[in-house]
Amino acid sequence: MAYYYLVAQLPCLLYEQKPPMSSQAFKDMAKSLMEEKDAAFMDCLSLNSDKIDFSSDEVSKTTGSDFIDQWREWEHTLILNLAKQRAIKLKRDIPAESPVYSVEPAAAAAKAIDEYSPLEAEIGLDKARWRAVNSLVGSVYFHRNNIFAYYLKLLLLERRQAFDADKGFTEYKSLYATIINNYESAQETSLGVQQ
Repeated sequence: MAYYYLVAQLPCLLYEQKPPMSSQAFKDMAKSLMEEKDAAFMDCLSLNSDKIDFSSDEVSKTTGSDFIDQWREWEHTLILNLAKQRAIKLKRDIPAESPVYSVEPAAAAAKAIDEYSPLEAEIGLDKARWRAVNSLVGSVYFHRNNIFAYYLKLLLLERRQAFDADKGFTEYKSLYATIINNYESAQETSLGVQQ
């Protein structure tokens, strides 16, 4: 089914802009205007692994939507490549499961690991996700895939709006101070036991 009315009324989205509406408001509106079968797919859409158990066979199961299946596969590949790149950087054993689906998630993961700033790494990963959504959506403009893609982009915009460098740095300093204090306490306890 084509969703001319719904897709035609959606404002254009650009990465880093303020979302024109919340993802939940869009999801509610879209589900009310979509066929029941298509609307049910909206609950399968997510960023990261918050709704997908990558440790189970859930990723290999098909949802019935090529777009959603490909999105899950792309995100799974990104997660695996991040684990691999972190293991390499920390000189640890590389995870056994090797990603094979696509070059883009591997490149995004490698670039994120090389970033000096965790904020820049997260922004880089989300920009890669944005590009992936654009590449997966297909060429039929009024198809349900455009509605799914729009929802994922709103989630990415909301995530971007939640990034706060000052708050992140404050949290980092607090965490670092806690680690140092715990280390010093452990050292003092260790010296006390030795005497």
